[in-house]
Amino acid sequence: MSDARVVLIGGTSHVGKSTVARAVAERLGFVCLSTDGLARHPGRPWATPDHGVPPHVAEHYRSLTVDQLITSVLDHYEALWPRIEDLIASHADGSGDRPGLVLEGSALRPARIAELTVPHTAAVWLTADMDLVRARVHQAGGYERAAEGERYLMEKFLARTERYQDLMVESADRLGLDRLDAGGRSVPALADAVLAVVGARQSAGRPSTRR
Repeated sequence: MSDARVVLIGGTSHVGKSTVARAVAERLGFVCLSTDGLARHPGRPWATPDHGVPPHVAEHYRSLTVDQLITSVLDHYEALWPRIEDLIASHADGSGDRPGLVLEGSALRPARIAELTVPHTAAVWLTADMDLVRARVHQAGGYERAAEGERYLMEKFLARTERYQDLMVESADRLGLDRLDAGGRSVPALADAVLAVVGARQSAGRPSTRR
């Protein structure tokens, strides 16, 4: 393992960021947090056993085009960035016995991370084939038993998810940042791959380079 004290795991929804981040944090003895915990954009538009879909969330996906959905979520991530940057910096310096941090979330945009001047930080972005992402969303949302209107909201979410991944991949590749295909790997194997990237890259100005 390198001297990295902050590991950043980005990627679009349902590629496995949260699961892998927890595994990496457990191995390193770091805390694990999500950017969703800082401020949440309108969430996933399908019901769970404990919660229904709030009316404003349903209206958000029903009324906006995919382009508008992307603009909305990117604006949210941009507004969130100062808080993300402060969180990264507070864990990276190691002062006050603060533990290391594994931070995951779609709000970790390649262009912003590439500009970081925080030492002891490494980053990687996860990608997955959209067929896999679609299957996971359909399973999570109970697509087979969902009503037509509920399916429509899921498909709008998926369209935004795919567009975001395309933008993220283009940006990461243009900037020479690391990304890993999360499809077809077990959680331990993917955690190994993330840690290999972390072990190779700790540059402050370039938290990672593509492998």
